[in-house]
Amino acid sequence: MKDLIKSLSIIFGCLLAGDTVSALLNIPIPGSIIGMVLLLLALNFKLVKLKSVKPVTDLLNKEMAFFFIPPGVGLMLYFDLLEKEWPAIMVACVVSTLIIIGVVGIVSQKMDTSDD
Repeated sequence: MKDLIKSLSIIFGCLLAGDTVSALLNIPIPGSIIGMVLLLLALNFKLVKLKSVKPVTDLLNKEMAFFFIPPGVGLMLYFDLLEKEWPAIMVACVVSTLIIIGVVGIVSQKMDTSDD
């Protein structure tokens, strides 16, 4: 329980810092995104140890499907629009997925420093 509270404190601290930066600088990037970048930088520069946030991240990953329920229900409000525009939506999903797969593949090859 103590580990969960510590992990949540770190994550919510980064979220608060991101919200603060977003509000102070008045930039159009959500504070949650800035908070994630701050957490990533803190992990990268070893300011926060991975094992410090792992208890909550493991729990959130395990229960991730729960977080997709509200957006899924919200999509049903626009079922008429989805029904009318589904071909364009499917093309956008397929094309963007292929682009992401390609970009991730290129980036991972560039980041791979092993001598295979």
